Formats: sequence, C-alpha cells, structure tokens
Amino acid sequence: MSFLARGEAGNPWFSWSYVRDNADTIRDALLDHVAITVWSVAIAVAIAVPLAVLAYWVRPLATPILTSASVLYTIPSLALLAFLAPFLGTGRTPVVVALVMYALIVIIRNSLTGLQQVPGDVREAATAMGYGRGARLLRVELPLALPAILTGLRLATVSTVALVTVGAAVGSQGGLGALILSGFRNNFYKAQIATAALVCVLLALVLDLLLVALTRALTPWTRRSKA
Repeated sequence: MSFLARGEAGNPWFSWSYVRDNADTIRDALLDHVAITVWSVAIAVAIAVPLAVLAYWVRPLATPILTSASVLYTIPSLALLAFLAPFLGTGRTPVVVALVMYALIVIIRNSLTGLQQVPGDVREAATAMGYGRGARLLRVELPLALPAILTGLRLATVSTVALVTVGAAVGSQGGLGALILSGFRNNFYKAQIATAALVCVLLALVLDLLLVALTRALTPWTRRSKA
C-alpha cells in the first residue's frame, strides 16, 4: 500500500511544475490545435454555405445534399483518418480533410434552416423592390439567416476542437491530442494528460464565447426582438 501511495503521489493529475517546465510544448500544441481548427472550420464554411444556398434554390437537391453530408458524418473518425492516410499522408492535410467532412452537415443544416425561415412576405417585398435572386440572397436572405448560420458555426467549431485530438491516434498532427496520447504512452503521465485535456476544454469554451460575441455583434436585431 505504501508503494502504491508513493506512486500516486509521484504522478498527480495536475502539477504546476509540469506546466512551468513544459510551457513551450503546451503553447506549441495549443497553437497547432487552433490552426487546425480554424482552417477546418473556415474551409467547411466555404463549402457548406454555398451548398446550403444551392439546396435552398433547387429544392430537389436538398435531400441528396443533406443525406450525403450526413453519411460522411457517420463514418468513425479513426476509420476515416486511416482511409485518408495512404492518399494524403499523415500530416495536417488528412486531419483537416476529415474535420471538414464532419463539420459540413452541421453548417449545411443550420444554414438551410435559416434560409428557409426567411418570411415569404420579406422575399416578396425584396422582389417587388427589384432585387434579383442573387441580390435578394446577399442583401436580405443571408443576413436574416445569419443567426442560424452562426449557430451552426458554433456547433461545428466546438465539435472540431474535440475531434482534432483524434488525429494524433494515427500518427497525424493532433494538436493537444498529441500531448494526451503521449501522456498515455509515457507511463500514464497524469499531469500531461490532464493538462492537455483541460486546455482543450478551455479552448472550446473560449472559441464558443468569441462566436457568441460575434453573433451578438452581427445580429443586434435579435437582442431588440427579445427585449
């Protein structure tokens, strides 16, 4: 019992000395995690919003687009990374590709829902004012759908932060996930595992709060309507 107690005392779940001695490593892993998350979500938005617009304009395409994105989301992350590795290597690229695929359905669904919820009389009024389809989309429909689009962006961002860690399991870049996996391999180094996991949770929380602030700044009319 005394040997086990000494082992537990020498391997705590949190250690300020570990954080201090490995601050540079933690920072580099955090920056890598942020970079992968931002790139993945940005690319997903660039693909998903046009697809949502296409599904909105051409209603028969809505079901195939949503179904295809849903099927991609159901593929297990490790299996998908293992499948992509022979074609894309084990660097950052396969991780970003996989994360983009997982984020698509969330952003597409929310964007399409937001567009479909634009009141019909608003669309008719915009058409009566001489707006064509493209101008009406950019000036009326997308701004009104923005709260739903940003909600999808928040959900995709938080889930992406969590999924980045999986990349480390197949030898790819995994940001903070690489530290977590290394901690398990390094004689179950609890301080390293817990610190990396805590930083990952805090990162998701910070990004979510930033997106909440962005949503409030870009959609002030939603606050007035609640008042």
